[in-house]
Amino acid sequence: MATNPPAPPGADTEATRPAGRPTLKTIAYMTGLGVTTVSRALHDAPDIGQATKERVRLVAARIGYRPNRAGVRLRTGKTNVISLVLSLESEVLGFTSDLVFGISEYLSGSPYHLIVTPYTLDSDPLAPVRYIVETGSADGLILSRTEPMDARVRFLHERGFPFATHGRTGMGIEHPFFDFDNERYAEIAVDRLVARGRRRLALLPPPWHLSFARHMTAGFQKGIERHDLIDVPVRGVTTDSSHVAIRAEIGRIMAARRRPDGIVCGSAMAAISAISAAEDAGFVIGRDFDVAVKEHVDLLHRFRREIQVVHENVREAGSGLAEAVVRTIDGEAAAGLQTLIAPREWVENEGPPVPIPLESPP
Repeated sequence: MATNPPAPPGADTEATRPAGRPTLKTIAYMTGLGVTTVSRALHDAPDIGQATKERVRLVAARIGYRPNRAGVRLRTGKTNVISLVLSLESEVLGFTSDLVFGISEYLSGSPYHLIVTPYTLDSDPLAPVRYIVETGSADGLILSRTEPMDARVRFLHERGFPFATHGRTGMGIEHPFFDFDNERYAEIAVDRLVARGRRRLALLPPPWHLSFARHMTAGFQKGIERHDLIDVPVRGVTTDSSHVAIRAEIGRIMAARRRPDGIVCGSAMAAISAISAAEDAGFVIGRDFDVAVKEHVDLLHRFRREIQVVHENVREAGSGLAEAVVRTIDGEAAAGLQTLIAPREWVENEGPPVPIPLESPP
């Protein structure tokens, strides 16, 4: 009768695999090494041979070994956790998933793991930050929806807790950030609409309490003044407003005698609402009005090809934020961990977005 050859040392088989969650003892059992040797091999100790390290890592990978976080915390005082503090309302056309993907992609090559700590816009945004710091449940934080005078930033800075923000502040505190140049985006958007002959422009901005709303409004006003345009005010709505509210306000201004012939939008969802309202009023995009908007996926051209699109790479932001907070944990100074990314535009049928120079036109 034929028999199967014996499994090589360290092989992952039903006969040799102990039940339960894999531990250092599991790896030691399967490799015939001591627990201390296994631990030192996984930590790349210089006195452990390379062949032994590779053997231990191979077995650890095959059985799905993960370090026990409680044990790591007892030994090092670290959790190996990065927390992304994110509002539940941030999930718009895959924004959250792209941000999480970028963070996770960077952290995959590190000992850190990502957890998402959610909060609602009608709750205290400082509460989840305070909880994480006071319980020591993460080694670093990533903050979104940054404000010019952000209480979360002041709290973390005063306690020396590592963090990075998606966006900048204006409070005189040196801290790590990764930001999209929304001021330059708005200038580019105005330039695009002027190139299409538009002279009466409206801005549908983010909520004013957020930093990037201030930047976007400043860029819009620069474009208005440089081209000597008419600014048609949008009242009572922002990109956070409901579809119904945005439609109602855009319908109102499109019915006015001096209606806008160009609209700059702070988000893709707001642009869809604005366009549908204008079209319901009988206007044709590309003929009667134009819209410029930033987005992080190539979607709006499929909705209306006439839309003037500027690209924001949210995955790149996620990766940059993860790098900034990890390097902060490692002790690097905040001044070297501040990134402002130039807007990019979609080049139809010619591959990925290409950078737009940051210098303003004369």
